[in-house]
Amino acid sequence: MNTFSIHSVLSKIASLTNVRDVAALEYSLAQVLFDLIAPVNLNGQKSVVIYHVKDIEKQIFTAIDIGGGSDEYASSPKLNQKLVDCFKSGGVCTYEQDGSPLTALYPLKNAKDEVMAILAVQVEICSTWLHDTIIMLLHIYQNLTGLIHENEKDSLTGLLNRKTFESKINKVLAQIHQEIKRKGDKLGQVFFLAIFDIDHFKKVNDKFGHLIGDEVLLLFSQIMTQSFRGSDLLFRFGGEEFVCVFECANARDIELILGRFRSEIENFKFPQVGKVTVSSGYTEIFADAVSSQLIDRADVALYYAKNNGRNRICCYEKLIAEGALQESKIEGDIELF
Repeated sequence: MNTFSIHSVLSKIASLTNVRDVAALEYSLAQVLFDLIAPVNLNGQKSVVIYHVKDIEKQIFTAIDIGGGSDEYASSPKLNQKLVDCFKSGGVCTYEQDGSPLTALYPLKNAKDEVMAILAVQVEICSTWLHDTIIMLLHIYQNLTGLIHENEKDSLTGLLNRKTFESKINKVLAQIHQEIKRKGDKLGQVFFLAIFDIDHFKKVNDKFGHLIGDEVLLLFSQIMTQSFRGSDLLFRFGGEEFVCVFECANARDIELILGRFRSEIENFKFPQVGKVTVSSGYTEIFADAVSSQLIDRADVALYYAKNNGRNRICCYEKLIAEGALQESKIEGDIELF
């Protein structure tokens, strides 16, 4: 007979449904499970760990536990292989080692039923009741991640929507701060924010109608998704305007990335419409920046590009250095959208 009341389980479920961020939901799930299994974990060892695959072939993982932190995790070859098996099979696996409690490995899946991480639950005895409760919580987690992702997406293009921008960019800024704090010197990576605007898009809608205009937006976003990396943050801000956040090895990379995308759009034949071009303005993301400043700077560079020939890419910092623009004294105080 289990020691948990229906009330306690329902309260845990309620706490999960209050989370609106996938990373926070993941942590909350670990906390909920830890609270549930703590009474049956008699030896005081770490009870709940979530593993993310860093390199599946080399069996390298990052481990997140409710004690805080995320570090590269090096475990025994046997456990590593079990983690790989669980990730590839998408089924529950168990792992036992002499002198340690049973570890049950559960795949964490998204709404598309893809395995995103592995949940490791360590207990003295994994009862049928506890196993069924964990499975139920994982189904709830999967449903909630689907709702969160759906809420974050633009309905037409499937890109991130504008209302998610603030939280996403703040995470990037926090990441920069953490890297600076950890390394104590200049970042190895460079971050950029770019704004894209389809040239003369109003003429497309006026000439071909909004249905064809929507098709152009959809195809444009698909080319964007194919051209950029999965780690790049791609937003549709509304209309024909898109915002992207990039992490690059150096400042030269962003010019190549944006230039390649501009060429792909220019050379793509849009059905009925034919040739479409795009202008873009971008700025470097510094640790002391705020989101409104970044949008302001990229927007200024974008309008310089549109007012000087269109179908081109302009960098805010370069325009300032070249004297083509004067740095605004009221950056961040203007409501641009």
